Amino acid sequence: MSADLVAALAALPHGPEFRFVDALLSLDPGRSGTGQYRLPEDAVFLRGHFPGEPILPGVLLVEAVAQLGGVVAQSDPAVVPLAGLKLAGIRAAKIQGTARPGETVRLEATVSGRMGGLVQVAGSAWVDGRLILRCELTLAGDVV
Repeated sequence: MSADLVAALAALPHGPEFRFVDALLSLDPGRSGTGQYRLPEDAVFLRGHFPGEPILPGVLLVEAVAQLGGVVAQSDPAVVPLAGLKLAGIRAAKIQGTARPGETVRLEATVSGRMGGLVQVAGSAWVDGRLILRCELTLAGDVV
């Protein structure tokens, strides 16, 4: 991974225990990006979701796309980064599959619009070439 991709990923405000993007595979600053998250075999939240049949919770799939969308939005060299950028809205989310322990989720996020402190993101998640999530998200932050 290039130094630019490492720096962009380091800009995520989340602590390591709530980061659902392990690596950036590509980044078109301010426009789109591709990342990945490997679901650990021993993730604490898998113990109860679901016993004997663990899967990544859908809400965490959405969060992973939101995190990648934040990296994409905040990397635009022509726009001052937003302070406190967070997931503010979920539209048209459709969970179409699952991710299981040990699998790698490929994430895609495209910034589809910006207005003031709001960023619209279209995203998806894939496992082994299978689409498991498609969503439209709104991220919100403070213009500095």
